[in-house]
Amino acid sequence: MIQITIIGSGNVAQHLIKAFDTSKTVEIKQVFSRNKEAVAHLVDYEKIISDYSELQTADLHIIAVSDNAITEVSEQLPFNNQFVVHTSGTSPIDVLDEKNRRGVFYPLQTFSKNKNIDFSIIPFCLEAENTADFKLLESVAKSVSTAVYSINSEQRKALHVAAVFVNNFTNHLYQIGQEICEENQVPFSILRPLIQETADKINTLDPTEAQTGPAKREDSKTINAHLDFLQNENKKKIYKILTQSIQDNGKKL
Repeated sequence: MIQITIIGSGNVAQHLIKAFDTSKTVEIKQVFSRNKEAVAHLVDYEKIISDYSELQTADLHIIAVSDNAITEVSEQLPFNNQFVVHTSGTSPIDVLDEKNRRGVFYPLQTFSKNKNIDFSIIPFCLEAENTADFKLLESVAKSVSTAVYSINSEQRKALHVAAVFVNNFTNHLYQIGQEICEENQVPFSILRPLIQETADKINTLDPTEAQTGPAKREDSKTINAHLDFLQNENKKKIYKILTQSIQDNGKKL
């Protein structure tokens, strides 16, 4: 069994604990959490520690904390020349303290504590400083997922930016749509089939081919009517920016 230690107790850490609990080749040796109760429902209590001095060496140590805490946490690890990785999409591999062998174990997915995730389809983007460590990381990833990639720090940064566009920004647009519906006494649920069909199209069509709507059609009458309808200046600004971006993209074709 590959023994791993998870350092952190947030969304990513908790989902990784759940995923590894189903693995037949990976065993969680320890979980570091300042608040033991945060992960007590996921792992045996005796495996949870809250003091760095209690950390034991394992085959792999996964730091699953916020980006701005990665360096500080890695510096406090009480051992040298062990394999330590972080789970950040945007932080380079060298934010980790060089006293240990370094790597990246980045699951490209959005995580919410109360939403279960099917890890078997989650892409894992891996990076390591040597071949042996990469192979270990690959084995760990493949124990829970069928989508495993070798991605360097610059490529991962690009992926993370792209992910913000297709996930975070898209979800914010859902929120705006929900607000518009609620302000006009229309159930947001009416839009759910449209949202689902838009997402499903990407499985068979290139995004450029899937684009529809008044901006794509250069339908200025509808666009102006929408802008007249929108009273919120921030929503109006977003509508204009996205409309212009779609139209500019069309001119490049």
